[in-house]
Parts: sequence; structure tokens; C-alpha cells
Amino acid sequence: MIITLQNQKGGVGKTTLSLHLAHYFALRGARVLVVDADPQGSARDWLQARETSAPFTLVGLDRPTVHRDIENLLRDYDMVVIDAPPRVTDIARSAILAADLVVIPVQPSPLDVWAAQDTVRLVNDAVVYKEALKSVFAINREIVNTAIGRDVSSALAESQVPVLASHISQRVAFAESLAHGQTVFETKTDTKAVAEIEGLGAELLGLFDHHVFEPFRRQA
Repeated sequence: MIITLQNQKGGVGKTTLSLHLAHYFALRGARVLVVDADPQGSARDWLQARETSAPFTLVGLDRPTVHRDIENLLRDYDMVVIDAPPRVTDIARSAILAADLVVIPVQPSPLDVWAAQDTVRLVNDAVVYKEALKSVFAINREIVNTAIGRDVSSALAESQVPVLASHISQRVAFAESLAHGQTVFETKTDTKAVAEIEGLGAELLGLFDHHVFEPFRRQA
């Protein structure tokens, strides 16, 4: 299963979600590959900051042939998570074509909702070549105890792309863990942050019905 995290607007938390979801899948027994397709290389910077080996494999493939190059790597992994670049580029299109599922992280603000439509258009273009391609919105960096996440979900529903029920809150624990080359599963300073990623990961696995994923789906 290949998941691409994509949004044409920068700063929506794609890398944070990519790394945390990859760790979630790895903790459930999956062999996980993270592909850093963003020329900015934030995921690779995270790997360099680690003091121990990562719980998953991470490679850089920031070129417009991701969908072809990744074919040589698939046999060794159960899950692939692609951290795609912002902006409409050939790399972004390639990362979408490589995917089985495109997750579109959206922050709860009108600007993000409007910007997300550019990504939806890219996905719709890709469906012409890959009919089975799925896409979903994921609310990220939601402010706790506010109604804005619900309001944004309603606004996104107009695009006919499903909105995941699992929302990720704006939590210091995410930034602090990444700064040390870790995830919240390792720092364990915020149990709510861990629970939110677990909920998101389990919901994503639930979108697929394939025997290959059963061993670690049952642990979710």
C-alpha cells in the first residue's frame, strides 16, 4: 500500500504526519519505507537528527519519476509513505501517480480549504490514468476545544472527497519530538498525541481490504 501525503500549500504538517504514520505502521509489524520527495528534505533532516537507527527505512527521491523509481523498492516493504512537495510540480504529480491513497492534510482555516482544491484537481487528473486511486482529507493542527475543525470538515465535504473522522490537534509534543529526530511514540510526553496518530493510522488502514495488511491491522 502506498500513501502519498500531498497539499499544494506548504506548512500543513505533511512531514510530521508522514513520519508519525510510518512509525505507527512499523509498530504494528509492517515493513515501512518513507520516501522524501520534497526537495526541501525535511524528513531527511529528521533522520540525520536521530541518535539511534530509525524504525523504518527512509530514502530521498525528489525527482519527477517517483512513480517509476519506486517500483524497484516495493518488493521489500508492506507500506510506503511518500512525503510529497508543496506546489504544483512534476514531482507532486509523480508522487500522486505512485499512490494507492492520497492523504490531503488541511489546517482548519479558510485559506487552507481553498488551497486544498488545487490538490484535489491534481488527484482528479491522476484518476484518469489510475482509476483505483483514492483520496481523503485529514484535518491537522486543529485547535483543541474549538468548533473550527467541525466547520472546516463541512466546508471540505463540498469537494466530494471524504474527510477522515480522526483529527490531529496542534500539540507541542509533535514539534518537540521531531526536533530530536524522534516521534511521539518515542518521547511519550503526550499520550493524547499518541492516541490521535493511532486513530488516524487505524482509520487509514480501514480504507483498504487486503489480506497482506491483516496481521498488523488486527493490532491497530
